[in-house]
Amino acid sequence: MDTTDVGFRNLLGAINKRQVGKNPIDVVLLEKSELTAGSTWHASVGFHQPGSIRIASTPTRVDEFKYQMTRAGWHPTEQYLITPEKVQELFPLLNMDKVLAGLYNPGDGHIDPYSLTMALAAGARKYGAQLNYPVQVTNLNPRSDGTWEVETPLGIIQAKRIVNTAGFWARDIGKMIGLQHPLIPVHHQYVVTSTVPEVKALKTELPVIRDLEGSYYLRQERDGLLFGPYESEEKMKLQESWVTNGVPPGFGKELFESDLDRIMEHIEAAMEMVPVLRKADIVNTISGPITYSPDILPMVGPHQGVRNYWVAIGFGYGIIHAGGMGKYLSDWILEGEPPFDLIEVDPNRYGKWTTTQYTAAKARESYGFNNIVGYPKEERFAGRPTERTSGLYDLLKSRCSMGFHAGWEQPHWFYKPGDETGYKPSFRRTNWFEPVGREYKQVMEKVGVIDLSPFGKFKVKGTDSVKLLDHLFANVVPKVGSTNISHMLTPRGKVYAELTVSQLYPGEFMLVTGSGSELHDLRWIEEQITRGGYKVEIENMTDEMGVLSVAGPYARQVLQKLTNEDLSDASFKFLQCKNLKLSNIPVTAIRISYTGELGWELYHRKQDSVPLYNAIMEAGQKEGIDDFGTYALNTLRLEKGFRAWGAEMNCDTNPLEAGLEYFVKLNKAADFTGKQALKQIKEKGLQRRLVYLTLDTDNVDPEGNESVWHNGKVIGNTTSGCFSYGAQQSLAFAYVPMELSKVGQKLEVELLGKNYPATIIQEPLVLTEPTRMRLQRKGESPKM
Repeated sequence: MDTTDVGFRNLLGAINKRQVGKNPIDVVLLEKSELTAGSTWHASVGFHQPGSIRIASTPTRVDEFKYQMTRAGWHPTEQYLITPEKVQELFPLLNMDKVLAGLYNPGDGHIDPYSLTMALAAGARKYGAQLNYPVQVTNLNPRSDGTWEVETPLGIIQAKRIVNTAGFWARDIGKMIGLQHPLIPVHHQYVVTSTVPEVKALKTELPVIRDLEGSYYLRQERDGLLFGPYESEEKMKLQESWVTNGVPPGFGKELFESDLDRIMEHIEAAMEMVPVLRKADIVNTISGPITYSPDILPMVGPHQGVRNYWVAIGFGYGIIHAGGMGKYLSDWILEGEPPFDLIEVDPNRYGKWTTTQYTAAKARESYGFNNIVGYPKEERFAGRPTERTSGLYDLLKSRCSMGFHAGWEQPHWFYKPGDETGYKPSFRRTNWFEPVGREYKQVMEKVGVIDLSPFGKFKVKGTDSVKLLDHLFANVVPKVGSTNISHMLTPRGKVYAELTVSQLYPGEFMLVTGSGSELHDLRWIEEQITRGGYKVEIENMTDEMGVLSVAGPYARQVLQKLTNEDLSDASFKFLQCKNLKLSNIPVTAIRISYTGELGWELYHRKQDSVPLYNAIMEAGQKEGIDDFGTYALNTLRLEKGFRAWGAEMNCDTNPLEAGLEYFVKLNKAADFTGKQALKQIKEKGLQRRLVYLTLDTDNVDPEGNESVWHNGKVIGNTTSGCFSYGAQQSLAFAYVPMELSKVGQKLEVELLGKNYPATIIQEPLVLTEPTRMRLQRKGESPKM
């Protein structure tokens, strides 16, 4: 049996099998120092569950709480938006002058990390795990069969897989096998006071409060108070020497020197919010290391490019995440697939572009932004641009608002004279709303160009390439010169990935996926190649290859000026792919467009991006060609009823409930991964289904993850949404129970604390261009 024991910090789990006498051991845990050394031991004290309250003291913060509430509504976690009166009742020591609302989580609490770790260790031993400490790992040797040799001063352990859970030693472990994990320790301080008479007099324990404008948390600690601030990125401190030189030998339960001056403004804010603090004596100031990843989220799961190497590292909130992440990881190891979708913590969201400089800049920003308002479509600008820029970046950067996608900069929307430019986040419609409508109209009525270079792009070839793809994908393998949309499923029949698959030459394929899925998908494919012993080569072309998409009614007219290749519908059909030259620049052209309009995706060498773009723009002057960005693209795809991986489908959904039956060929001969599970799902019948909604809103639009209501109860959730510039109303996809999924069903969607009327309609709102052409040929009038 395979299993794993996941610790909080400085642990390395070596899994299966160490010979001790004659008995193999399923799990061996190696601890460099002692259990709870590192960041764990100074994290908190006691075991209590008094709940927590986030304090809103600005109207924008109240909007944020309402925004969060609609996301909490369809989850089982208890959370309430409470009045100032209720806040005061729960925390009577607050100065209520600025309190407008509270976000209350009654299940929150704090726990003694030492006792918790020892309890978990005892449980692990009870079930057969072996915990060895102090034992330092000195080297890791991968073997050709995918197993590992783990070297220690006490000897070598043979392991089927290893799990790096080494906390702020995780970088040192990664370096042993040539990986540079993007982690950096930050200095976090908290302060403990002596007894406060007003606290001692309380009958019940105070909830933990988080004063978001003051950027600190505060809670009761025995008869006193404990509070910890998050300084601004200018004032906070990184332990950068550990990144370059490694963690000092012998460091375990040591602390850094405290610096009260650095947190003085937060102390003053806390004294204003909780006046009894003014009279309290500080008895202890703790300053210890916490490991941060660039985006503050941990890295959990198998690592691309290294067989049987797993990580659970970069936990800025180790105790909070430990139990859930430990179970998530062990379930994945045991079952061969993630138990649910957690793409946000995939270690493969980072790549070679994640330099030490980038990691440091982002860690500063993430720490300093710990308590800032979390807006929809949030952008953070530290460490940008990375070394991973499109060939068009320098040409376009001053003309548009860029978004960050897996290290890339990609245009969200473009500026015109008179526009309010720049990044202006809001919970309601903001400065990009009208310009995106303009770009939508551009593509629907004329022709537009968009940079899609961030796509993940792989070349697959070899004697077993067709056999591999037939096993990997639920769809059939496209013929030479053809393209299709295909899905990789998990053994349980969930949607692991969606890719565009093109057979360029016999046995040679190009696979294309979304920017955020590049290494996520590559790792899965590589694993299947190894397991099946397929004779294929796979090459990641993502950074070398640029992509431009040209879409709109005049797309053919513009591109035809640049090539001798016949682009007519008869010669270059929908979902065909060809190698050709545009303005003498070699491209792989696929007749496909996520806009649903007439269009081509043009794959080319990155160094050709600027001349290709310039040639297309020059050729399209007469047709009124112009740029468009990803915001307009999202609206166009939603109007066409196109699903998006990570929204309408992921490892929490099966393709049948997502409405992807067209792409799933259960009757094909190959026993593709997930086929048997999917047959069972189909036989049992679906419990829920993806539906298409129009909404009557005002100045706010759905974007996904909002609660869907019926008869006063939450019955589902949206997956994505936008304003439809064609229908002049809001549009969303949502999962709802089968009995509420019929066209015409009236529902409600919660946006910023208000339930808006919604109606299930027949999808799509706008027919795709190929469908419209087909209907026209039949003499029917297609709907726009």
